Amino acid sequence: MSQPFKELTFTSNDTARLLYGDLNCNLHELEKNGHVTVKARGTTLTINGSEHNIQVASQTLEQLYQLIEAGYPVYPQDVAYGLHILEKSPRADLKDIFLDQVYITARQKVVSPKSLNQKSYIDAIRSHDIVFGIGPAGTGKTYLAVAMAVAAFTSHKVQSIILTRPAVEAGERLGFLPGDLAEKINPYLRPLLDALYDMLGFEKAKELIEQNQIEIAPLAFMRGRTLNNAFVILDEAQNTTYEQMKMFLTRLGFNSQAVVTGDITQVDLPNNQPSGLISVRKVLKDVEGLSFTTFNDGDVVRHPLVQSIIKAYEKKEKSPSRKGQTP
Repeated sequence: MSQPFKELTFTSNDTARLLYGDLNCNLHELEKNGHVTVKARGTTLTINGSEHNIQVASQTLEQLYQLIEAGYPVYPQDVAYGLHILEKSPRADLKDIFLDQVYITARQKVVSPKSLNQKSYIDAIRSHDIVFGIGPAGTGKTYLAVAMAVAAFTSHKVQSIILTRPAVEAGERLGFLPGDLAEKINPYLRPLLDALYDMLGFEKAKELIEQNQIEIAPLAFMRGRTLNNAFVILDEAQNTTYEQMKMFLTRLGFNSQAVVTGDITQVDLPNNQPSGLISVRKVLKDVEGLSFTTFNDGDVVRHPLVQSIIKAYEKKEKSPSRKGQTP
């Protein structure tokens, strides 16, 4: 019995070449992640595999071809994202997701959502004053929030950006770190700085920080303040207490918005204190003007192994043998 196959023929040699990628790298990615084999002859592709995998792969190729026609450069990671999106949501339109340009970084990299949840997250930030992004590492929660903050700042929608995290020790002791207070807390704020440098470039970001138009500080520094005309991001919010979360959310002033991000599976609070990020959904369930976006392993945009690692830990943590045990 012959294996199912499908042929796709594209009209433009140049667009087809961009779709295939340098040395057919995009097609190799399609084979690896789509579980099909692909043979190219000119503008015609022959896809072999199961009927389901052929359907997803061909739909992905056709939509990526349309993206290239619209001016979007397609890379291997886009093939992987496209396959995953259409596997989960066959009616999704990749153009609606990938062409939603959030910001262009200092290195001319276009920041755009790479999953349906990321798209929902971006839309929520555009339409709500307070947004919560909850999910595992690598899902773009913080990076996209910083991109939206920089976009709001550069378009003069806000006058400042405030980035904050709780300085909770994850296995290390803050007091043993060398240097003054600023040097001690710098490692906790580094991920926010890295995202900021990527968006604006090192010199521009440094200049705005020195001018206090961008502020990066531990959460404790927010107490007693009113944050007006600002885009405020609270990162690693799973490490806030109930009281700290309440304190932060009540700092928001006029013409300001806040994005709160965190991973409730990685709480580092001492003495089994309850996380403010876990309790906040119940506390605010009847409050209008808020939005919650929940990410999962399918939204991970880091190394492909990260998805597998997250799934493995989730499986282990749900195992009956884990009940009552300390990780």
